[in-house]
Amino acid sequence: MMSFLQNNGSELLSKMGEHFLISFLALALGTVVAVPLGIFLTRSEKVSKYVIGFVSILQTVPSLALLALMIPLFGVGKLPAIVALFIYSLLPILRNTYIGILGVRPDIVDSAKGMGMTNQQQIWQVKVPLAAPVIMSGIRLAGVYVIAWATLASYIGAGGLGDYIFNGLNVYDQEMIVWGTIPVTILALFTDFILGKVEQIVTPTTSSEKGAKS
Repeated sequence: MMSFLQNNGSELLSKMGEHFLISFLALALGTVVAVPLGIFLTRSEKVSKYVIGFVSILQTVPSLALLALMIPLFGVGKLPAIVALFIYSLLPILRNTYIGILGVRPDIVDSAKGMGMTNQQQIWQVKVPLAAPVIMSGIRLAGVYVIAWATLASYIGAGGLGDYIFNGLNVYDQEMIVWGTIPVTILALFTDFILGKVEQIVTPTTSSEKGAKS
């Protein structure tokens, strides 16, 4: 096992970098699209059902099939993989954003209205901060999913750790499979840890918690 790492250490780090880059770009794109969309959908229950339903249907498309569908549109390589992973990242972020915004207590929203806040101010200064923990939990879930699914991107020439896993399966090389799998697990755990820290940072501190600390 260690001999494989000694002989292929630099290539393994390169594959990890590719894997992380693909996953990060897909997750970032999913967050940029899904969070504002989730906020917008809270204004119309009827529209939200159709949009969330459509995104849910996209989630059910098999990973390899979706990657194959990207090839006629974007060719092979990293771009179609990023687009496919972006599509898969949408549902947990979109749904959690929608649920989180709707879950803000009505009395808090009424207080914000009483202070003369506009709708935009209510959203960005009150609702989004209070819904941030729920939104971040959706982003954390999407992050872990995307890193796991990114292994399949090697089928369309996107590189990453999937190259080791599937090449190992083709030639029955156990070491190659193991050293493709372990870094994926590490990346997923690392991403969940970092996003968990971000979730703690953006979680509002209540007055009772402040009093307990003091």
